[in-house]
Amino acid sequence: MSTEPHWDGTLAVQGIPIRTATFAGEPQDVTGARLAAEGFLRELARVTPPSAPECWHDVLLVVDELAANAVQFAPGPFRLLLRRTFDGVHIALHDTSTTEPRPRPFDPEGGGGGIGWHLIHTLCDQVSVVTQEDGKDVHVFLPW
Repeated sequence: MSTEPHWDGTLAVQGIPIRTATFAGEPQDVTGARLAAEGFLRELARVTPPSAPECWHDVLLVVDELAANAVQFAPGPFRLLLRRTFDGVHIALHDTSTTEPRPRPFDPEGGGGGIGWHLIHTLCDQVSVVTQEDGKDVHVFLPW
């Protein structure tokens, strides 16, 4: 016996917002992106607490890394979107570079970074990159 699909309107009814913020792409905008994410998480936690304390910190770390990569590797502005999914948080960051991120060797003694993309892939359930004429969107999904 088949049943009709069931849509759960709970999230919409509870008023969990989608947070979007646009930044100029300056180094201080990494902090701005983190503050936007913290605001989103405070609102989300009032309705749906995280399943583990590290979920909160993982979301913030991923936002930091995505924003830092946008500032470092993509000239110009970037846009951050955060939204609740059924079982987690979806983060999308649009920047002006059409070059897909790729892992770089991590050299802790060289001070040149290289760990951010590895962290993102480790902390996120899913990572995808969609390139367009005006840049790319990096989509990540984390547990909540």
